[in-house]
Amino acid sequence: MALRTPCPTNTTHRTDNPATGIPLSLQDQLLKAGLVDDKKAHKIKKNKQKQTRQKQKNKVETTDEAKLAAQQAQAEQVERDRQLNLQRKAETERKAVAAQVRQLVEMNRQSRDDGEVDYSFTDGTLIKRIQVTAPQLQQLGNGRLCIISMDGQYEVIPMRVAEKIQQRDESALILSNPSTEEPDEDDPYADYKVPDDLMW
Repeated sequence: MALRTPCPTNTTHRTDNPATGIPLSLQDQLLKAGLVDDKKAHKIKKNKQKQTRQKQKNKVETTDEAKLAAQQAQAEQVERDRQLNLQRKAETERKAVAAQVRQLVEMNRQSRDDGEVDYSFTDGTLIKRIQVTAPQLQQLGNGRLCIISMDGQYEVIPMRVAEKIQQRDESALILSNPSTEEPDEDDPYADYKVPDDLMW
């Protein structure tokens, strides 16, 4: 068997420190070769350290700025969501009130099919006219009935129902006359007056 002999190493191209066996840095190699003097090498080293520190600082600042921008964007999004939820809630409540008003009107409206008397009233700045019966005309005059607007139509409803509607939506009521406290013709207690000083 033939033994191989190791190749001789060229010591002129060696890049490690012969005393420690640690490879020399490029800076040390340039100094050793005489291409760079000690002051330039020190200045280059300082500049490199300065650049490294500046990169780290910029990275931290960039990270902080990005974090702040993300937090601000998140806060703005939360505020937009809150406003949108408030709008949705208000819209839902408005629709619920409108449905309640519609139901009250539909259940309690007075039939005007046999109306033979014109009744004029104002709706804002407009004068409107509807056909009512003679008893309805009298009750409108003494405040027992009132007129309400719903879907562009005018309906006659009892005053007690109008009060419930007014608690929900004040803008729905068009006409209501103050009650005149006249007793009903059908009231069996019409002849019995309640004294003013009677306490309940």
